[in-house]
Amino acid sequence: MGSVGFDAAMPGVVIGPDDPRADDVVTLLEQHHEFSLSCSPAEFVFALDVEELAQPSVTFCSARCDGELLAVGALLELDAEHAEIKSMHTTGAARGRGIGAAMLEHLLQLARERGYQQVSLETGSQVEYEPARAMYATAGFKVCGPYAGYPDSGHSIFMTRAL
Repeated sequence: MGSVGFDAAMPGVVIGPDDPRADDVVTLLEQHHEFSLSCSPAEFVFALDVEELAQPSVTFCSARCDGELLAVGALLELDAEHAEIKSMHTTGAARGRGIGAAMLEHLLQLARERGYQQVSLETGSQVEYEPARAMYATAGFKVCGPYAGYPDSGHSIFMTRAL
């Protein structure tokens, strides 16, 4: 997709496909998983591991500036009309600068281009996830019930939007 516009503090940010097995990506994914485990019991953490993110049904992307990793996110095909946002995580240094919202918009654009009619996501119900839930709501996501076999545990909030 090339450069995506951000505030003046983040010129030169590029969002596009990446390898989830790259060293810096693995480190950020480990931080994402550790954060999830700090908020939820392990059985209710649904983060995909590196090998799952490398599967053909997943499009894995990163946001970088001059090669520095700022954020990751993925689009998982559930079926021909429905995709799921997975593994959204922004580095601590890049938070609050619109990188996460830009990654989300990039993934939504990919979903539109692929003809999906709906995009859903699962995120934590804990207070630590409030900024993410607010970002998703701003992007048009609405709270919904569990989908794709997720349990209704109280540890997750499910959100969806039509494209």
